[in-house]
Amino acid sequence: MSFVQARLSRSPRSRRGRAHHLTICRTWTAPTRFTEAQGQVSGTRLFLEIHERGYRGSRQVVRKHLADLRAGTAEPVRADIPSPRKITSWIMRPRITLTESQDKRLLEVRLACPDITRACDLARTFADLVRHRRGYLLLEWIRQAEQDVPKSMQGFAGSLRQDLDAVTAGLTLQWSSGVVEGHVNRVETIKRAMYGRASFRLLRTRILAGT
Repeated sequence: MSFVQARLSRSPRSRRGRAHHLTICRTWTAPTRFTEAQGQVSGTRLFLEIHERGYRGSRQVVRKHLADLRAGTAEPVRADIPSPRKITSWIMRPRITLTESQDKRLLEVRLACPDITRACDLARTFADLVRHRRGYLLLEWIRQAEQDVPKSMQGFAGSLRQDLDAVTAGLTLQWSSGVVEGHVNRVETIKRAMYGRASFRLLRTRILAGT
């Protein structure tokens, strides 16, 4: 082995590559496959089997993992846990828009974590209040959210209670302050474009000219 090859074999990228191949090897050499062969499958045969299925690692990785399986020291295959962002997107989207696999994965997450189950139910109920303007149900939702739920959900419910009348109106009436906020953002954009050096008269003229 040359000096360059030796350095590459010790590089972080190379180590990550071997770890990736080992993960794939562990997935394809599940305990059921090892049990079916009663521990008599050879490393070469196993390598050829998983190579046909797309494995691109080395024979040495397969033999090492096979030896660990026989010795009972092999690490278990880690579960494919979806990211928090992905779970949140599944929760907030209407259920009819989820694919069958997404709905199944979300159900698995809910069964594995009671806190997520409770938060999922409350989040979907709140989304329904917003979409259908059911502000009259807000107070009952707050009461439910303040009982036996994750602290983040309790904090959100508490902030809604502090400004209950305004939030209820926002979830009930068809009017909102969205138009006003839009004009405020437009004025601030114009001010930034002039680097804060223009007079009020020029700012007024530009705002009125744009309406």
